[in-house]
Amino acid sequence: MRIGPLRRGRASETEPGVIGTARLDRRTKNLTKRLRPGDIAVIDHVDVDRVSADSLVACKVAAVVNAAQSTSGRYPNLGPGILVEAGIPLVDGVGKEVFTALKEGVQVRVEGDTVYAGDAVVAKGVEQTAETVAEAMTEARAGLSAQLEAFAANTMEYMKRERALLLDGVGVPDVATQIEGRHVLVVVRGYDYKEDLQALRPYIRDYRPVLVGVDGGADALIEAGYQPDMIIGDMDSVSDDVLRCGAEVVVHAYADGRAPGLQRVLDLGVEAITFPASATSEDIAMLLADEKGASLIVAVGTHATLIEFLDKGRGGMASTFLTRLRLGGKLVDAKGVSRLYRSRISTLALVLLVLAALASITAALAVSTAGHIYFDLLVDQWDSFVFWLENLFT
Repeated sequence: MRIGPLRRGRASETEPGVIGTARLDRRTKNLTKRLRPGDIAVIDHVDVDRVSADSLVACKVAAVVNAAQSTSGRYPNLGPGILVEAGIPLVDGVGKEVFTALKEGVQVRVEGDTVYAGDAVVAKGVEQTAETVAEAMTEARAGLSAQLEAFAANTMEYMKRERALLLDGVGVPDVATQIEGRHVLVVVRGYDYKEDLQALRPYIRDYRPVLVGVDGGADALIEAGYQPDMIIGDMDSVSDDVLRCGAEVVVHAYADGRAPGLQRVLDLGVEAITFPASATSEDIAMLLADEKGASLIVAVGTHATLIEFLDKGRGGMASTFLTRLRLGGKLVDAKGVSRLYRSRISTLALVLLVLAALASITAALAVSTAGHIYFDLLVDQWDSFVFWLENLFT
């Protein structure tokens, strides 16, 4: 097999398709940390979800090659449509053999449904287009009832397993961060988190809520210019620098107490406590805030609709559904806050206040004896300045 030098980006007329450096990882979340613009992402991701697709689009990949089916038909997942709409070629179902046929850093070419390394064909699958994605979505919606039944079964199983945590807060650890009576902003690096954080700036400035980053959500807070008060999660997507930022760290552990991410935190010299639960990390962050007396919990980048629950593709999303039932009206989605909340003092009101103050001062000086004295002094100073200018030029 000859693997010659190829150019990155769009191929030439003699070599149609898209050319780029292959980056391989079976976990899309891990791969996005290494991707650069123009790379070709090789993944093994059944039912590509919206968060993964948004991350791939943000990395500006040249193409995506999926060893698995991007849409299995279990439910109408959102990822493939996002990739195709962004103009990123998507080749599906090339098989797991692609991970042995390709090596990290090799330049490859994607043309239609075929992946080339030099002149050799290394993988072949199904090219996804807007039409094929729409057809797959239609078929997936037809089978949605089966997924709803599975989701309901997972929900009942989780309720039995974690009823003590959900009903009585049993197992919630003690934390040093003061939460009682305050607003809590829980940030997950998920759906539209950047836009939501930008829209919430007036709210954060006025209310100064407790800032909780869930794994990579802590990095999102730092990137937006904020200092997180607490970091909660299994520590698989938060950076080392952010872990050392001084925030209180709560490591999400399995229900049996195992916490794979704890050792990483301790190796960085950071103190941490564990929170064993079978819920998702974003859910235990909300449950902790509620149990410690938060008056309002604002969620950024979390899951809010049934399609989003299913799009996550995990049985554990049952915890998300039940957590929202437990929190009730205390939990508000960031989009709702940004639409309803406006800064207490608008810019126009500040300008009018300053102008009114200046007008009042001017009127007071105009009618008072002191004002006349100050006016005469200003006139004398002006006359002295004019006299100095005349002498300067004559």
